[in-house]
Formats: sequence, C-alpha cells, structure tokens
Amino acid sequence: MTATRENAGDLRPLGVTADGSPLPPVRTRFATAVGGSRSAGWFGPLAVASLALGLRLVDLGEPDQITFDETYYAKDAYSLQEFGYVREFVEAADDRINAEDVDARLFKDGPAQIVHPEVGKWLIAIGIRMFGMDPFGWRIAAAVIGALTVLVLARMVRRLAGSTLIGCLAGLLLCFDGLHLVMSRTALLDGFLAFWCVCAVACLVTDRDWGRRRLLVLTEPSVAVAGWGPVRATLWRPWRIGAGVCFGLACGTKWNGVFVLAAFGLLCWAWDAGARRALGVSWAWARSALVDAVPAFVSLVGVAVVVYLASWGGWLVHHDEMQDAYADYYAWGSYAEEEPDAWPAETAQALRDLWNYHEQIWRFHTVDVVDTTSEDPHPYESSPRGWLLLNRPVGIDLQGDIKPGDQGCTAAEGSTCLRQVLALGNPAVWWFGAAALGASLWWWWARRDWRFGVPVVAVAASWLPWFAFDDRSIFSFYAVTIVPFTCAATALVLGKALGPIEASVRRRRWAAAGIGLVLLAVVACCAFFWPIWTDQLITNDDWQRRMWLDRWI
Repeated sequence: MTATRENAGDLRPLGVTADGSPLPPVRTRFATAVGGSRSAGWFGPLAVASLALGLRLVDLGEPDQITFDETYYAKDAYSLQEFGYVREFVEAADDRINAEDVDARLFKDGPAQIVHPEVGKWLIAIGIRMFGMDPFGWRIAAAVIGALTVLVLARMVRRLAGSTLIGCLAGLLLCFDGLHLVMSRTALLDGFLAFWCVCAVACLVTDRDWGRRRLLVLTEPSVAVAGWGPVRATLWRPWRIGAGVCFGLACGTKWNGVFVLAAFGLLCWAWDAGARRALGVSWAWARSALVDAVPAFVSLVGVAVVVYLASWGGWLVHHDEMQDAYADYYAWGSYAEEEPDAWPAETAQALRDLWNYHEQIWRFHTVDVVDTTSEDPHPYESSPRGWLLLNRPVGIDLQGDIKPGDQGCTAAEGSTCLRQVLALGNPAVWWFGAAALGASLWWWWARRDWRFGVPVVAVAASWLPWFAFDDRSIFSFYAVTIVPFTCAATALVLGKALGPIEASVRRRRWAAAGIGLVLLAVVACCAFFWPIWTDQLITNDDWQRRMWLDRWI
C-alpha cells in the first residue's frame, strides 16, 4: 500500500489512535515539539545537575577509609594508572592505604584476576591521578558522573515530554534519590554503568527525532511514497553511532549493559518500521529489517564491540603478563608458548588471550558463584523481586557503638551513636516510581504512546535479567541502573497529568499541586534519610526511626 498526499506538506493519516480517532498528519507526528527557549532548555538541566553535584561533593572524603567493594575497584584503578594493568596487592594494602602509606610496596609482581571490565576503573583512576590515592580521589569520578547522569536524564526527558519543566523534574527526582546519591559517592562500578546506559538511550531518543526529520526532508511532498522509501540517504545516523559508543562503554564497565543494548536495538527497529509505515511503505516491518535494522546493528553492536575492545587496551598491551600468570593454570592452549614474529601475530595472540580471559571471567560469574542456598548467605543479599519496593538495602559502611561524648555524640546515658552509609533509595522516589512504571506500561501498550516505552524497556532490560541469577548473592545496589528510568517514568506520568498548555486552568492547577506534593515528599525524605546516606553522626534512637521496614535493618 502506498500513501498519497492531501496537500503539500501533509500525508493522509494512516490508521487510528488507540481511542479510535484518526491519526494526525505524518508531518505533525514527526515534528519535534519542545517548549521553552533553547537557553532555558540548557540552563534548567544544568542548574539541577549543579545541585546534584553539590550534594554529592559534601563530605565526599567521609568515611575516610576504604569501604565495602571499594577495596577492589579503588585499588584496581590505582594499579591501572600506575602500570596500565591491574596487579595483585599485598595483604595489608587496605590498612596501609587508610594510613596514607601509598608507595610501590603495595603491589606484588604478578597481575590480578579481575572479574569486571575496565572502563569504570579507568574513570576512577582519573580522579586518583588528579587528587591522589585517598577517599576523595577515588570517589570524585563517581560524583561527577552521577551529576552528569542527572544532566543527561533531564535533557532526555525534556525531549520526550516536550517540556523543560518535566525534564528538570526527572532530574530533580534523580538528584534527591538515596541509592543514586550513595553510589555517586562510592568508588563502585554500577553508577558508571547507569551513566553510559542513560547516555546511550538519550542518543537513541535524539536519533529517532533526527531520523524522522530526515525522512520528511527526503520525501517529496507531492509524490506518493512507494516501494522501500528513502534508503541510501538514511544510512548515516550520527546519533546512533554515538549510542553505539556509549553502549560499548557501558558493556566495558559491566557486562549488564548488553541487555540494554539488545532491548533498545529491537526498539529502534520498531521505531524505524513505524516511521516507514507512517510514510505508506508496505510490509514496513520486513523492509525495515533490511534497510534500517542491518545498518543499525552495525552502528550499535559493531561500534560497541570496537569500543569495548579498545577499553581493554592496557590489558592487551600487557597480555604476555596474563599469559605467564594464567595460560597454564586455565589451559589456554599451546599457542601461548609460541613467540610471535611480527605485529599481526602478536595482535592475534593478544586477542586470543583476551578471549580466553573472558571465558575465565564468565566461569567466575556463572559457575564459581556463591550459592545462596547454603546455610550462611550474605547478610545484604536480596531478591530482585523486591528491588522496586526497596526490599533490602546494602550497608556500605558502619561505625557503631560510639559512646556519649565521643565524636560529639549526644545520646542519652545508656545509649550510643553511630555513623552509617546505607545504599537505600529515597522511598518517595521508588514507591511513586513503581506506580508510575505501571502507568507507563499502560500508556505505552494500551494508548500507543511511544514515549512511555523508553523507561519501560530500559527498566525491564536493567532489572528482569537478574531474575535468572536469583540463586546467587546479588544486591539491591545493582538497581542503580534502574532508578534514572524510573524517574523518567514518574516525570512523564506527572507531565501527562499536567496536560498541554491549552488544558483547562482547573486541571493544570490541580496537577501542579500534585506535582508539588510529590516533589515535596521527595525532598523531605532526602532530608530525613540524609544522615544515613552520608555517614553523619546520629543517635541510635534516630537511626531506629529511619528503619521503616524490618528488612532495612
């Protein structure tokens, strides 16, 4: 079937909306409508990101010691910036680093066995290089990346909603979330993964608008669209290449990024097929699979693979160290005994070493895992079934039993004070967000509003794969990749309630009041839980008042 023009500039509407109304003209549907000025569209998100950065920098050096899994990533990052690859540390390395005794005696001669890729650790290494091997130095990169995540999210939701206000609302929700705040103040990898995933999705949302504008430019307003539609002129998709770079960096931080890449690769195909169908291309799904999905695979997966391999550059340069340490133990093969005579053979051997090392990492994650059916499970492990409702937070650090008078403790006689860093989400953000995700699923599936599919698909790709691993020790802080998209869903739902500018004054007034109440609840919860997110000194009684659920203790 082909489409004909009603008049210059408009295609005849194809199909109907979910409520049975005729679809608006294609040129209207393909238009990008973002309210407000361009400067306001940057000033608002930048202001929110600046607030987020300020919150993440407050007492960033506290606790003034290595906490939780920082013992792996901070030290690995330090080794990367010293040698270009990760070395083993001496047994007392943590104590010496906490005592600011940092020198070459921290390292053993051999390489360490790492179980995650290196992009996040390289970013941590930049902070260490700039500020030193101390708590501020190894956490500053996470803080900056956390604030940038707020900025990119606000800009992405601004584009989705067509409103700077709604974009800034999404940024504020993330700004005040406790899990994202804690992970932005800790040298772990998951906050970096969240950032690259948000960047990749933001690039694809921009690409969707860019590609549709391109189709309109290439389509003659007075000529019916027949056959395949524009093909060669639509192959160049710079924003899609940018998404491929970001997905490569996401997978180069933690392998979880591959699920988000796969999910949005399919969603891009659906978007492209829908665009061609709107122009009147028949068999749009099948034809788009060839002329859109294949180039998209190259731009997304192909580029991501190249970036991922490049992120292992330090390892590849020092692959002979890995051979000496692991080739015999893991039976990599006799090829490792051969001495390459030229750079092509050296490159091939390095890549083969990397492949074998990846098999080693895969075995660690899928075979040599902690069995949580044992009698001694990890105290902070949790099932992903309850992550969206904050079923079990993770204690990053705890200094308990501080006596009255010590460190300024004002507890009553017979009681004590404590300091804690608890990776607990803001209840107002997460509980409102869980409801908003349900509403988003309905708006996407039943009402055919593509915008709500973005947070739904992102949350599903970041969350559902963990159900396959719920027989091992997994932790709720992995859900930090989920929370930006939960904030996006909440903002879009609230924006839907607010309605367009031409909506009735009564509706917008009540909706604005509702948005204000949600934001007030979020800020109030942030202020209330701030002490246990940021290692502040509080009495044990005050701490108990913040343990709303038994599972939080």
